[in-house]
Amino acid sequence: MSEEVTRLHQPAAEVSQEALARAEEMIEREEGAQNKLVGWIAAFVTLVAIVMSVFHLYTAYAIVRPEHLRAIHVAFVLFLSFMVFPVAKRYRHRIMWWDWALGAAGIATTVYLIAGGDDFFDRSILPNDWDIFFGVVLVLLILEAMRRTTGWILPFITSCFLLYAFFGEILPAPWTHKDYEIPRLIGHMYMTLEGIYGTAISVSSTLIILFTIYGAFLQFSGAGKFYIDFSFSAMGGKPTSAGRTVTLASFLLGGPSGSGVATTVTLGAVAAPMLAKVGYGKNEAGGLLAAGGLGAIISPPVLGAAAFLIAEFLKISYLDVLLMAVIPTCLYYLALFVMVEIDVRKFGMKDVLFESVESAWSLAKRYWFHFLSLVTIIVFMMPPFNFSPELSVFWATVVSFATSFLRRDTALLRFEKKSPLKSVWNSGFLKALEGGSLAVLNVAATCAGAGLIVGVVTLTGLGLKFSSIVLAYAGNSLLLTAIYTALIVWIVGLAVPVTASYIICAVIAAPALMALGVKPFAAHMFVFYYAVLSEVSPPTALSPFAAAAITGGDPYKTTLQCWKYTTPAFLVPFMFVLDPSGTGLLLTGSFKTLGEADWGSIALVTFTAAVGVVAIAGGLQGWLWKRCPLWERALLVVAGFLLVYPKTLFDAIGFALVAVVIATQWFRKPEASTRTS
Repeated sequence: MSEEVTRLHQPAAEVSQEALARAEEMIEREEGAQNKLVGWIAAFVTLVAIVMSVFHLYTAYAIVRPEHLRAIHVAFVLFLSFMVFPVAKRYRHRIMWWDWALGAAGIATTVYLIAGGDDFFDRSILPNDWDIFFGVVLVLLILEAMRRTTGWILPFITSCFLLYAFFGEILPAPWTHKDYEIPRLIGHMYMTLEGIYGTAISVSSTLIILFTIYGAFLQFSGAGKFYIDFSFSAMGGKPTSAGRTVTLASFLLGGPSGSGVATTVTLGAVAAPMLAKVGYGKNEAGGLLAAGGLGAIISPPVLGAAAFLIAEFLKISYLDVLLMAVIPTCLYYLALFVMVEIDVRKFGMKDVLFESVESAWSLAKRYWFHFLSLVTIIVFMMPPFNFSPELSVFWATVVSFATSFLRRDTALLRFEKKSPLKSVWNSGFLKALEGGSLAVLNVAATCAGAGLIVGVVTLTGLGLKFSSIVLAYAGNSLLLTAIYTALIVWIVGLAVPVTASYIICAVIAAPALMALGVKPFAAHMFVFYYAVLSEVSPPTALSPFAAAAITGGDPYKTTLQCWKYTTPAFLVPFMFVLDPSGTGLLLTGSFKTLGEADWGSIALVTFTAAVGVVAIAGGLQGWLWKRCPLWERALLVVAGFLLVYPKTLFDAIGFALVAVVIATQWFRKPEASTRTS
C-alpha cells in the first residue's frame, strides 16, 4: 500500500464553498432558515436569547412553579422563533411588523396564564371566553412556529390530530370517539399540564435547553476543534486511520451536541477529502460520515433530545437512560469499526499520514480539561452527589466555563483595557448563552406541537385504540408486533424529526409492546432507536443528504451506503423486546437493580449481539477477512438475524453458521484485493 501525507485540518480547504453551502441548506431543512440580523435589532435578539439562557440556568438551581416555568419557556421560544425565523424566504434577514405582533401575542398568552393564578387552572373544565381566546391564539402560534422552524409536515400532522378530536363521531369503528368542542379542547390543551405544557415542554424547559447551553459552552471554548484534532492525531498513520478517525471524532463531537446533521457537517468539512484520498468513493465516504453523525443521537452523555423524554415518560432518572444506552452505543460503534476494517481490505485503501502540529498525547496534555466536563455530568448524578440531571448539567456547564480559563486561547471571557464592554459583548461566554437558546428553538417548538398531539391522544384514548389494532393485525405475536411497531415508527419518522417521531410513537405504538409483557423501558428504547432512523430515511434523510452535499456524491446512493453502515446496529433493538434476556443489553434498565443483575447473562447476550453485528456487517459488505462468495454472504446475514433473536436454539445455529464461514475463509487461499461496489 502506498502512503500519502495529509496536513491536519488541511482537507477542509479542499471542500468547495458550494458544497458547504449545500450542506448548510440541509441543516436549515432540519433547524429552519434563520435570519442574519444586523444593527440594534440583532443586538436586541441577542440580548433576549442571553436572558432566556440565564433564566433557565437560574431555574436549574432555584425552585420555580412548573406551570410558570413551562409557560415562560414557551413564551421565549415563540418570541425568538418569530424574530429569528422568517415567515417566508423573501422576508429573510429582516423582522416584519407581523413578526413583532406574533411575538407579542406569544408573550401575552403567558402573561394571561400567570396573572390568572390558581383560578386559571381550576376552571379548565369550563373555560371562559378570554381563556378560549388566548388558548386558540396559543395553538395557532405554535403551529406557525413549527412551520417556520421545521416546515409544513409537522403542523399538518398536528392539525390532523386536532381534527380527529373535533370529528370523532363521524369516523368508522374502531376510531370512533365522542366529539370534543373548542372550549373542552382548549381547557385540556392550555389550562392543564396534559397538553401544550405537558411532558414534552417539561423536558424542553429543563433538560433540553440546559444541554444546548452546555453544548454551546463546549463549542465556543474550542472543545469541538480539540475533539477533531485529537481524533486525527490518535488515529493517523494506518490504512484504517481515515475511517477510524471519522468514527472516533463523530463520537466525541456527537456526545455533547446530540445533533446528527450538525456532527456530519462539522466533521465532513474536515474529513471528506481525507476519505477520498485513502480510497473511499463519494457515496461511501458520505455514508460513513452520516453514520458517524447518526451516532451523535444515541451516544452518552447527551444523546438526542428524545432521550430526555424517555426519562420523563417512564418517570426514571436520566442516569438510568444513560445506563441503558451504554451497551447499544458500544455495539453501534463496533459495527462502524468493523465496517471500516472491512473497507480497507475491500477497497485496497492507502495509508494516510498526518502532519499534525502535535501528537495526540501532547494535545491531551494541553487540552485535557475538554474531557472533564463530559465526565462531570455523570459523576454529579452518582453518589455521593446524587444531583438531578438539571443540576448536573448546570454544574458541568460551570466546570466547562471555569476550565476554559486554564488556557488563554480557550478562555470564554476576556477583558481588553481599551474597550472592556465591547470585549465582553463579543466574548465566547455571551455567544454561548445566545447560541444555547437559539439552538433549542426548533426542538422546543416541536415539543410544544407534540404536546397538542399527546393531549389529543390522552383525551380521546387513541393510544389504546391504536394498540388494540396493532395487536389484532399481529395476532398477539410479539415478533410481528415488534416488526409492525418498527415500521410504524419508521414511517412516522419519514415525515417528522426524531423528537416528534418518538413522542408520537411513544403514546400510540409503545403500549402495544407493553401489552405483550415487554418491559416499559425496553419498549421505549425500541421506539427511540427506530425514531432515530428518520435521520437516514428519505425524504428526511438529512444527515446523508448533507454528507452527499459535501462529498459530491449522489444523495440517495449515499443514503443507501449509510443504511449499509448502520443496519447491523439497528437490528439490535429487537433483542430488547423479543426475550427477557435481551433487556440485559439495557443493563436491566436501572441503577437500583444493577447490583442484582445477572452479569453472566448480560455478558452472554452482549457477546451474542456483538457476533451478530459483525456477521451482518460482513454479510452486507460481502467481505470478512477475505471476499465472501454469495453463499457465505447469505450464511452471515442469516446467522446475524438468528443471533439477534435471543433464543438458545437460534443462537446455537447462528454461532455454527459463523464458524462455518470462518473455517472456509481460513482454509481458502488468499486473493488480491480489488475494489467492489
